[in-house]
Amino acid sequence: MIINRIVRIHILSRATGWRGLSSVSGPRVCVVGGGPAGFYTAQQLLKARQDALVDIYERLPVPFGLVRFGVAPDHPEVKNVINTFTQTAHHERCSFHGNVNVGRDVSVEELRQAYHAVVLSYGAEANRPIGIPGENLSGIFSAKDFVGWYNGIPANKELCPDLSCETAVILGQGNVALDVARILLSPLDTLKTTDITQHALKALAGSGVRRVLIIGRRGPLQIACTIKELRELVNLPNTRAEMLLSDFEGIKETLKDLPRPRKRLTDLLMKAVNGGEDKAEKSWSFRFSRSPVEVLAGADGKRAAGIRLALNKLEGSGENARAVPTDQLEDVDCGLIISSIGYKSILIDPAVPFDPRRSVVPNDMGRVQDTPGLYCSGWVKRGPTGVIATTMNDSFDTARVLLQDMETGELDLSIKKPGAQAISALLQTRGVRTVLFSDWEKINAEEERRGKPHGKPREKLLDVEEMLQIAWS
Repeated sequence: MIINRIVRIHILSRATGWRGLSSVSGPRVCVVGGGPAGFYTAQQLLKARQDALVDIYERLPVPFGLVRFGVAPDHPEVKNVINTFTQTAHHERCSFHGNVNVGRDVSVEELRQAYHAVVLSYGAEANRPIGIPGENLSGIFSAKDFVGWYNGIPANKELCPDLSCETAVILGQGNVALDVARILLSPLDTLKTTDITQHALKALAGSGVRRVLIIGRRGPLQIACTIKELRELVNLPNTRAEMLLSDFEGIKETLKDLPRPRKRLTDLLMKAVNGGEDKAEKSWSFRFSRSPVEVLAGADGKRAAGIRLALNKLEGSGENARAVPTDQLEDVDCGLIISSIGYKSILIDPAVPFDPRRSVVPNDMGRVQDTPGLYCSGWVKRGPTGVIATTMNDSFDTARVLLQDMETGELDLSIKKPGAQAISALLQTRGVRTVLFSDWEKINAEEERRGKPHGKPREKLLDVEEMLQIAWS
C-alpha cells in the first residue's frame, strides 16, 4: 500500500511539475502563454513574493514564444534572454506546462477556480488582413507566417513560398518588415550559421529575389522601424538602396526640429538615399506615402503578378500625420508580396472579455475588465507594439498591479487553491499530457545535436508529434 501511494505521488508530481510544495499556502498564480510576457510576469511575481507559486501554461510543447519564433535568426544576441527565462522556469516555485491549449483543453473559468489569479499573456497569433481585392491570390503571405516559416513555427512548415521572382514587395515599414527584407537579401553565408530552418535556407539558396520594395502609408518622418534595424539594412553586403528623391523633398529642413531619436533615424535614412555598393547585385528601397488598393493577378488569374498602390498625401505633421489616398495610382510588378501590417490577438475563451475592434482584452493597467482575479500582460493587453524590452516593462507593470491586489485584499488569499494539481488531474481525464520544462530540455538537446553537423546552434524540430515523442522518451 505504501509503495502504491509513493508511485501515485510520483506520477502526480511528474504530471504537475510538483516539487513538494503542495503544502505551501501562498498565492497560486497561473500564467497563460510561455512567451516573453508570460516569463517576465512570472519572474516579477516570484521575485516579489517568497510564498507565490506560479504555473506557466503554453499551447506548444516548446517555450519562449516570440523569442524563439519571432526574433530574426541573424539576431542571436536578442535570444540571450532565453537564459533568464530558463532560470525562471528552474525556480523551485515555478512550473512550465507545455502542450496545453487553454480554451480547448481547459477553460479559463476552470483555471480561475484552481488559482487565486490568472494572467493572460498569450500574445497575438492572428494576421491582420490587408482588406483589398486579390489578397487571396497565391504569392501573398503575411509577415507572421513568412517569419514563422524561416523560424520554425510548426504551423508554417508547409508554407513553401515561391522565391523565383525578381521583385518582392513588403507592405509595412516596421522592424518585422525590415527583418524580412534582410533575410531575403542576406548573403547565404551569413545565414548558414544561424538557427534558420534548413528548408528555408535551401529555398533562399535558390532564390531569384534581387529587389525588395518596402511600402509605407506615410512619409520618412513616420517610418516605424528602429535605427538598429535600419542600420543593418543599410550595411547589408552586396546591396544598394534605391530611393526616390521625390519622397524626401523638404525633409532636410525639418531635421533640426526633430526629437533626438527621430532625428538620428531620419539622418541615417537620408544618408542611405545615395548609399550602398554601386555594383551590388541586389537592391532595397523604401516607398513612402503609398497604400495598397489591389493585388494584380497574372495571366492565369491565380497568382499575384503585381500590386496597385494609391499615392497618399499627408494631413498633419510629425507622429500624428495621417495618410489620405489621392486619385493617383501606381502599379508595381512583383511576384512575391508580404504583408507586414501587424498581428492581432484572438479570443481564446468566450468567458474572457474581448475588444474585437482593437483585438485586445479590455483592461485597466492589466486588470481585466469586470473579471476579478483575471489579468493580462504583453500584446494581448496593449496590442502588438514595441520590442521585447517594452513587453518586459509592461509585464512587470501587470505583476505589480497583481501584487498590489494581493496586499490590499482585492484578491482573497485566505481561500486555499489547488493550482496545478487540480488542473493536471483534469487534463489527465481529458487525455492531455503536459510537457514539463525538463521534457523541453530533451527537445532542446536534440535540436542542438541536429544543428551541430551544419555549424548551426540548433536545427529546430518542426513537427509537434516528433517533439512530443522526444519529450516523453
